[in-house]
Amino acid sequence: MAEPGGPDDQKPQSDEARSAFSQPAGVGRSAGPSDEDHPTSEFSLPSGLTPEPQGPPAGQGTGSASGSDTIGSAFAPPSTYDARNSPPAFTPAHGIPMIRLTKEAPWQDRMRTMLRMPVADRPAPEPVQRHDDAGPAVPRVLDLTLRIGELLLAGGEGAEDVEAAMFAVTRSYGLDRCEPTVTFTLLSISHQPSLVEDPVTASRTVRRRGTDYTRLAAVFRLIDDITTVEGEVSLEEAYRRLAEIRRNRHPYPGWVLTMAAGGLAGAASVLVGGGPLVFLIAALGAMLGDRLAWLCAGRGLPEFYQFVVAAMPPAAMGVALTLTHWSDVRPSAVITGGLFALLPGRALVAGVQDGLTGYYITASARLLEVMYFFIAIVAGVLLALYGGLQLGAELDPEARLISHDRPVTQILASMVLTLAFAILLQQERSTVLAVTLNGGVAWVIYGAMARTGNLSAVAATAAAAGLVGLFGQLFSRYRYTSSLPFITAAIGPLLPGSATYFGLLGVAQNELDRGLASLSTAVATALAIAIGVNLGSEISRLFMRVPGAVGGANRRAAKRTRGF
Repeated sequence: MAEPGGPDDQKPQSDEARSAFSQPAGVGRSAGPSDEDHPTSEFSLPSGLTPEPQGPPAGQGTGSASGSDTIGSAFAPPSTYDARNSPPAFTPAHGIPMIRLTKEAPWQDRMRTMLRMPVADRPAPEPVQRHDDAGPAVPRVLDLTLRIGELLLAGGEGAEDVEAAMFAVTRSYGLDRCEPTVTFTLLSISHQPSLVEDPVTASRTVRRRGTDYTRLAAVFRLIDDITTVEGEVSLEEAYRRLAEIRRNRHPYPGWVLTMAAGGLAGAASVLVGGGPLVFLIAALGAMLGDRLAWLCAGRGLPEFYQFVVAAMPPAAMGVALTLTHWSDVRPSAVITGGLFALLPGRALVAGVQDGLTGYYITASARLLEVMYFFIAIVAGVLLALYGGLQLGAELDPEARLISHDRPVTQILASMVLTLAFAILLQQERSTVLAVTLNGGVAWVIYGAMARTGNLSAVAATAAAAGLVGLFGQLFSRYRYTSSLPFITAAIGPLLPGSATYFGLLGVAQNELDRGLASLSTAVATALAIAIGVNLGSEISRLFMRVPGAVGGANRRAAKRTRGF
């Protein structure tokens, strides 16, 4: 039988697992004539056993010598450890910076800061709304949070802003350790009462989307009241206000929306060189397409076919003008104006913004939606163009080379376009003037850089869109509301309607190289708009007072990114 500690027994022993017969260090055997004559001490080692070599206490030695088969203590430091040159500890000597959330900052910035920090670093919530001794009703708070998030996501808000709103509601009602999750059609939230209790999870599916920025602003006001210390909003009051928001009618009737679609198309045709007659024809084509789309929607057709039907009348009117050989009317301006009213700029901006902030699943779904809408527009316009070519219409692809420098007329047209776009988005009347001015400024910047400065049209578009995002964030902070009503309509004059039309014309005339090059320019311009808007928004947050760590810690990056 092998001795303990030999090569056959390699299980390490701790410092506390000693033999019951081992005498403590420093205690020797008592002197005597023989062991038979005197009784042995209970601490003495029986004869025939070899005492274990006593190593230094834990933490004071350098381990066993090299080449020895003796297994050291599990608590002893490794042989390469040096107390004088020890590695730095995980927690720095000055401690971990404390996160201080300033009450003066808008709740969007405070909650975005919370979402972008690790869960372990988040400060404990300070409930704003009071409850009885039993505490908040967790299922009702989670249900209210999901309903608010559903309205925001259906209204076109970005995924990060929706998560921040949901996080703000739960923390205001005193629920700690809540994690909201937002995708394109599904919202979920999980609440863990304590580290030893099972989490409570709820979810909600967004099945219908509608553009109504008046409703979006009302939801933001409700969230602001919930997160404000001065006002007390109980769960019953929050449910009542949420029901009123859902029941509220749109601020503009249907006939006003149809007139706005016509005004948008007419103003866009003036931007690309049209005159008063072109304005009227483009407006008529857009209104006809809008009514046909409403008819298809009433019959339950998917939105893809609604876009196909809405894109055909403006293109058909442009082809008809070509067949009539009117010399003072530009058919390309009529078709381009109709495309401006259909290009999905709002969905594109939201999709790119979600991708830049790290919500890649939602961004992929939004961009896929944009691609389907664009294909629908392409199909509708190409059907009309192919029909016109078969009838002998001679559409001129060189019309894009004609310069149209009418600064005052184009600035006014850009503002009319922005105004009409704001009405189509169902904005509040109090925000229409601000967004109209923002759209005019965007076109002035674009014209100064692209027309006067002879810079790249894509670069000029990105710069103008950046200012739109910057001013939109400033307007939203001033009014404590969403930035979408001040941004989405203002990018209308920058949309690549002309490049899209001439790309489709090249494809229809079997000139694929020229058509694909023009379509590539349209895609690059659209991406420049989306990235410029997001960059302007981030720059505004960069220089504004944003809550963070005490001591000048750096502002945290977006969620699910590298986070430097």
